Amino acid sequence: MTTTDTTALPTSARTDAEGTGPRTPGAEKTAAERTGARTDDAALLITDARERIDALDDRIIGLIQERAAVSAVIQEARIGSGGRRVNLAREMEVLGRYRDALGRPGTALAMTMLELCRGRV
Repeated sequence: MTTTDTTALPTSARTDAEGTGPRTPGAEKTAAERTGARTDDAALLITDARERIDALDDRIIGLIQERAAVSAVIQEARIGSGGRRVNLAREMEVLGRYRDALGRPGTALAMTMLELCRGRV
């Protein structure tokens, strides 16, 4: 039996990872292809971890949305009392807190979060 090197063929002409037939455009990728893993065990671990990350990201997004809503209440109260919408001293405290906890990238993260939470009052 001879084997054929299919690496020179276009993707659509190669067989799928199980060797059961030609790939069709838009066909489902294998776990290894989706994750970049080289073993099924690693692909499974990566897939599970990515599901956990997606769930964490959903929670983080929800928390930022909740934070923005609370921030809007504060901004409305401040503006209603004759103050400014943004309290720069408070923002510096927040930036320092994130920097202390997460290092320099934490400052950039906090800046983005603050920008998202300033909103439109």
